[in-house]
Amino acid sequence: MSKPPFLTLPPCARAYRLTTGRGEFAVHDARPAGAPRGTVLLVPGFTGSKEDFIALLEPLAEAGYRAVAVDGRGQHESPGPRDEAAYAQEELARDVHAQAAALGGDGVHLLGHSLGGLITRAAVLADPSPFRSLTVMSSGPGAISPSQQARTRLLIEALGVLGMEDVWQEMQRENTASAESAENASVAGTPPELAAFLYRRWMGTVPEQLMATGRQLTKEPDRTAELAEVPLPKHVVSGALDYAWPVPEIDAMAKELSAQRTVVRGAGHSPNAERPAETAEALLRFWNLVRQPWGASQPPGPSSPTSPSP
Repeated sequence: MSKPPFLTLPPCARAYRLTTGRGEFAVHDARPAGAPRGTVLLVPGFTGSKEDFIALLEPLAEAGYRAVAVDGRGQHESPGPRDEAAYAQEELARDVHAQAAALGGDGVHLLGHSLGGLITRAAVLADPSPFRSLTVMSSGPGAISPSQQARTRLLIEALGVLGMEDVWQEMQRENTASAESAENASVAGTPPELAAFLYRRWMGTVPEQLMATGRQLTKEPDRTAELAEVPLPKHVVSGALDYAWPVPEIDAMAKELSAQRTVVRGAGHSPNAERPAETAEALLRFWNLVRQPWGASQPPGPSSPTSPSP
């Protein structure tokens, strides 16, 4: 579970519910002082929320981009039904299309973190025309690593028989004793305000959303070859280490996609929260290369991994 470094929105941003053709979604919307150079849609990962991108909002807006971070269907402050079928990947991809349509403009720069990378990939494969580029952050070619598959299946089983409160308490007990607590939703050593937020976010998430998307993480096929055929500029970002997808797998995916590749030094699975300044710099460097609507420019070629200094 990603931990945002802080929770206070910058002055350039506001929180509201974005009305779309597929319902309302809670968003944080940061706008530049002048006319935007482009619009960015930020899609969070498993157990995450729009707050995972909060530290990116101000630097992106200051650089001239409108940045919109969203709670997906059934995540945190966006409503969702108690039905796993509502969270099938194709349904979540349709939500992304609806969000992009509601934001308007001449195309959206799309970014998906972790699970969000799989969802945004599905959206692009279904129809790339609303998007100006795709950035996949801390997300790999297919299913998560075997060790994480096992952990995720245990979580799905627990959610099937226990309430969200009971599962949260069990996770905290496990995290206290686990050497891998940084990978989890642990609140140990977390400031009280942030600890309260993590609990509130967990309790606000629909359990069927977690079960359905957790299954996706354990079963996702490798669709890299399909995505490589889409003539859209692509960017692959990760930390130097990643527990969900091994970094060499992410490297190989980026090469097959002919994508820009950025490795953020000093970051793990959530560069957006762990090294936001360096991550924003890398994102802006890529988006500034993509200044025309989709189809009007060729994707930038692959680059050597970039390692911004922490």
